[in-house]
Amino acid sequence: MIARAINNFSIDKKIGEGGFGPVYKGTLEGQEIAVKRLSRTSTQGETEFKNEVLYIAKLQHRNLVKILDCCIEGEEKMLIYEYLPNGSLDSFIFDDTQSRVLDWPKRFHIINSIARGLMYLHQDSQLRIIHRDLKANNILLDKDMNPKISDFGLAKIWEEDDTGAMTNRVVGTYGYLSPEYALHGKYSVNSDVFSFGILVLEIVSGRNNRRFFHPDHSINLLGYAWELYKEGRSIELLDECLGDSCSTTQVVRSIFIGLLCVQQCPEDRPSISSVVVMLNNEGVLPQAKQPGF
Repeated sequence: MIARAINNFSIDKKIGEGGFGPVYKGTLEGQEIAVKRLSRTSTQGETEFKNEVLYIAKLQHRNLVKILDCCIEGEEKMLIYEYLPNGSLDSFIFDDTQSRVLDWPKRFHIINSIARGLMYLHQDSQLRIIHRDLKANNILLDKDMNPKISDFGLAKIWEEDDTGAMTNRVVGTYGYLSPEYALHGKYSVNSDVFSFGILVLEIVSGRNNRRFFHPDHSINLLGYAWELYKEGRSIELLDECLGDSCSTTQVVRSIFIGLLCVQQCPEDRPSISSVVVMLNNEGVLPQAKQPGF
C-alpha cells in the first residue's frame, strides 16, 4: 500500500535524501504523506530508524513533525510522516529570492516556535530528549510557515539530573555542534541550546554559519555576530532583504539571546525554558560572554 502511495518509489516522487535514505511524497487515503525509506547501504540508518520509531511516536507537540506510521516488510523499512509542503527552513533563509517570503514577524514566530518545540523535548514530554542535530534543514515548514523540528535519528534520552554524557562517536552537523561536543564528545541539553543559538543567528541574518564569508574578516557568522555585539552594532547582522518589516528592538534582543545560547561554557548558556521567557518579555538580559567559535 505504501509503495503504491508513492508510485512504487518513482524518481518523480522523491523529494529529498538524508543519511537515513531517500524521502518520497505520496498520498494515502486522501492524505498527503512523506515516506522515509531506509537505504540498505546506509551505515547509520538502522539505528536512526529505531530512534525515530522509539521517540517520535511518543512525542506530540505542534512544533514537532508528526509520525503517522512505520512499515517493516522483510528488509524493507519505511517511516510515514505528515507531509509539510514548504519544505525545510534552509531553502528559505539561505536563498536570495525565497528569503523575501519570510518577513521579520514570520522569522520571529519561527524562532519562538522552535524554542517551544525544544522546551517540550527537554522538559515537558514523557521522554526527555536531547535532539543532537538541530539545524536549519531539520526544521520543516507547514503551509502556514509554522516550523516543526524533524529528524530524531541521533536523539538521546536524558534524565533530569544528568549533567551530560560522553561519546567517542561525534555525530551531527559541523557549524551547529557545541565546542564541548565537537572537541570532547560531551553532550547535554546545553548542546541543543548552542545549536539553537546558531539557528537564531542564521534566521536573523539569512546567512549560513558554515558558509559565511565576509571580505574584511576570516571569521564565521558566530564570530561576526560577536564582533558586532561588542561594538554595539548588532542590528547590522539583520538580513538586508527585511528592510522596514521589523522591530529593531526585537531583532537586537533576538541576536543577544542567540549569543547567550552560544557561550563557550555550557553552564553559562540559558535553559531553553529561560530562552522562551526571554523571547516573550522585555526584561533586562544578562551580558553575553565569549562564544564557542
